[in-house]
Amino acid sequence: MSKITQTPMSGVDLSWLRMDTPENPMMISSVLIFDAPIAIADLKRVLNERFLKFRRFRQRVVEKSGKVYWQDDALFNLDNHVHRRALPGNADKAELQALVSDLNSSTMDFRRPLWQIDYVDNYQGGCAVIMRIHHCIADGISLVRVLLSLTDSTPQPGLPKPRPARPKKAVLKPLNRWMHKAVSSAQVAGQQAGILFQSLRSEPGYALRLIGTAGDITLDLLKLGLMPFDPKTGLRQPLCGRKQVAWAEALNLNDVKRCAKAMGGTINDTLLCAATGAIRRHLLESNEAIPDCGIRVAVPFNLRPLNQPISELGNQFGLMLVSLPIEIDGPKARFQQIQNTMNELKRSYQAQVTYSLLDLFGRGPDMLERRALAMLSNKASAVLTNVPGPREAVYLAGSVQFGITVDQSIQACPNAIMDYFHNSFYELAAAAGIELETPAKPRAANVKTKPPRRKCKQPA
Repeated sequence: MSKITQTPMSGVDLSWLRMDTPENPMMISSVLIFDAPIAIADLKRVLNERFLKFRRFRQRVVEKSGKVYWQDDALFNLDNHVHRRALPGNADKAELQALVSDLNSSTMDFRRPLWQIDYVDNYQGGCAVIMRIHHCIADGISLVRVLLSLTDSTPQPGLPKPRPARPKKAVLKPLNRWMHKAVSSAQVAGQQAGILFQSLRSEPGYALRLIGTAGDITLDLLKLGLMPFDPKTGLRQPLCGRKQVAWAEALNLNDVKRCAKAMGGTINDTLLCAATGAIRRHLLESNEAIPDCGIRVAVPFNLRPLNQPISELGNQFGLMLVSLPIEIDGPKARFQQIQNTMNELKRSYQAQVTYSLLDLFGRGPDMLERRALAMLSNKASAVLTNVPGPREAVYLAGSVQFGITVDQSIQACPNAIMDYFHNSFYELAAAAGIELETPAKPRAANVKTKPPRRKCKQPA
């Protein structure tokens, strides 16, 4: 009988595991909608060939003597993770969103690897695939790249290349293994020390730059600690665990690029500005006072090189707390303020500081981490993230779409917020003076709703 392998969980991944609560499960969810049905056997074949080559998807979380490990699941079976579902009759987008809301309101089975795929039959002539993966497994950037690895550039799937036989690795005895690690660590330390001393000798200003960098990091750490809590709005309510999910029709990427160019900014600046306008509109429609200082959102900042192949999963990103100027009415002025804020944050070490803090918290006592994370979470009202998708159409054995998840205790209709997002982008494009390739469609959110509390109708 082969020995079960255990791998210690990293501090950052452990932080994301500990953040998981019944009120706020730490899940990364995606909905893939396809124009044609996929045979369930073909889907499982692709998962076996491409998805499960990442060992982490075959491992479950175990705790032993106060430490947390990844352990191979001796009872792993793909059928425990792939479920087939059907929606009633000619189900539309609202019914699919209701199903995704149900799934996002439930927690994973910690007796098994922390991921699940739900295949939805006969959705609008095609099918849909709902994927949920726990955040402790990996960050959004790496998971999207894993998902894209399941697809092909043509409708005919490529045949898997035969794997060359791997030479058997020598089995090290415990003492030899420990000595090998010690020697390797000493060699790395020696190399790093050599690089440091060489830089000090060859560059007279290197020491001053090193001291300056350390000072900047310390200053960013102090700024983060002394940052006041975010203003109290309807976005900051105790969570109940019941989630509402919605997604919008995709914006034309060329329109977004042209708008960003006309405004002299980036695509991220443009989307953040549209999100800011949507949040402002939501608060106004709810008859809430707009905070004079705006609000902050946590924006993940990737620390993994995009050209680096994904050989191992895990979380490699920091968080930046971005101020959204929801108090500013005009889209141009909002854009300028966001651009200035983002440029300042990009020059800071805030992402690296928060990554290091998550790693430190994950290595410390559970109680200390929960208190520290509760303090940090009070400094922002929401999380905004975006990840790069495919540049061309792709096929699986469609398109990947992301939307919004709102806890039901927060009085906000996710579909209305999606409409506000579209309207906000159209306002910015009009202010930038560009003509859209995809003409703006009238959105339902233009109709005045009854304040202060608006409930989103849930499909039966």
